[in-house]
Amino acid sequence: MAKLEVWTEKYRPARLSEVVNQKHVVERLKAWVKKGSIPNMLFAGPAGIGKTTIALALARDLYGENWRQNFRELNASDDRGIGVVRGQIKDFASMIPLGADWKIIFLDESDALTPEAQQALRRTIERYAGVCRFILSANYSSRIIEPIQSRCAVFRLKGLSERDTLAYLQRVVRGEKLQADGDALKAVYEVSEGDLRKATNLLQAASALGRVTRKTLYDVAARARPVDIRAMLDLALAGRFPDARKKLYDLLIEQGLSGEDIIREIHRQVLKLEIPEEARLMLIDRVGETEFRLNQGGSDDIQIGALLAQFLKSK
Repeated sequence: MAKLEVWTEKYRPARLSEVVNQKHVVERLKAWVKKGSIPNMLFAGPAGIGKTTIALALARDLYGENWRQNFRELNASDDRGIGVVRGQIKDFASMIPLGADWKIIFLDESDALTPEAQQALRRTIERYAGVCRFILSANYSSRIIEPIQSRCAVFRLKGLSERDTLAYLQRVVRGEKLQADGDALKAVYEVSEGDLRKATNLLQAASALGRVTRKTLYDVAARARPVDIRAMLDLALAGRFPDARKKLYDLLIEQGLSGEDIIREIHRQVLKLEIPEEARLMLIDRVGETEFRLNQGGSDDIQIGALLAQFLKSK
């Protein structure tokens, strides 16, 4: 059986010059590479925008082919407690660098560390500052204690634009010799919302069905198609509530979508509706309330059905 390659790893940029977007971060890192020294750093931003990729590319540019000897990657979500700081992190930090002045510890998802573990990490950063540099990544930098943030150069990474995402996906399409509609690639961007890892995984999953189209993409993603949600909302706005509820049941039962998926797409479509601004604000408020109720265990059909009733009142 042929080995299935994971495209997220196959097409992961290997050098800083290959990183997609994030120029405001990459240019400064390149300057530090030329000087041969870097500070402790904190990469903050949403998932799938290149935090891990930049750390790996930086290590390759600094150390060359033997970069693994002086680079250690740990995931804080695997072990959130103080034990990982006093054990794995301290052990690697205390080792002598090989062919370099210092080594790098990359702590992914560091915002998952407990406050006690972060305090221990702060002391470890101070103690081994002469032979070790720390790179932390976090989805939410506010969860990193201030003493650690003050010891790091903080970089806030941006979500990837449609242009950057499509350029990267086209590279994958050429590399894998795929048949993919341009509209399908735009749908990949819409569903992934700037998460390049998610976009790549969606494209790989959709390619297993043959030609990649917008329909196959939404089928694989198990996401509500914007055209279906817009049709449901238009029916409600037109006062055709039974037809709108029928469309809702089709989404829930026939297509098997979850209430959370539907409510997220409703929110996007509300922003595009041609309705008075006052009505739009009221509906956005109702959408937020409905999502909260769904998260608390409310019935999908009852809660979203009640939301559709609010659309009738908005006209």
